[in-house]
Amino acid sequence: MKDSSKYLLISLATFIVGYLFLRLAYNTTSNIPFAQEIVLLVLGTIATIAITAALLNKQSEVEMEKEQRVKIFDLKADLYFELIDFIEKIITKGKINNTDLIALEFLTHKISTIANPNVLKEYSQFLNTIKKTSLDKEITSLEQDELSNDLAKLCGKIRYDLLQKEQQTKINIQEIIEKNIEKL
Repeated sequence: MKDSSKYLLISLATFIVGYLFLRLAYNTTSNIPFAQEIVLLVLGTIATIAITAALLNKQSEVEMEKEQRVKIFDLKADLYFELIDFIEKIITKGKINNTDLIALEFLTHKISTIANPNVLKEYSQFLNTIKKTSLDKEITSLEQDELSNDLAKLCGKIRYDLLQKEQQTKINIQEIIEKNIEKL
């Protein structure tokens, strides 16, 4: 059970016991109207405080979750763009050496900690293409196209990972990304 739920239950129990006590005090003071008004005032104040505390507690929880989602989004976006920049450097260089493969290995470790399963599956396919490409250390234009196409597929999965709440439309974003790359 979450801490906030425990506090809510304790607050609710305290409120009920307090209400019963004040209700008893109200009935006891039935002969004195002014005393009844004071009891009702205290009861109203306690109810207002309890409701306000519950609302503030829930608002704090929601804001903390929001901050965590923003931090995770920023981390994912930075890491994915780092990968794209890294692949761009390799392709423009036209060569892939052992240092590049080691850097890619560590980048892979970072990605594996935050990426969703769909991205990881597509990334695995992308790594197979890079491994094939790295066998002769040179990147031909045909291999560049293959890397670019596989990267386009990966970018489609990355897009859905970053924009998780995006509604699925009639237009398949993955196909559009792949067609844009094929045009180049």
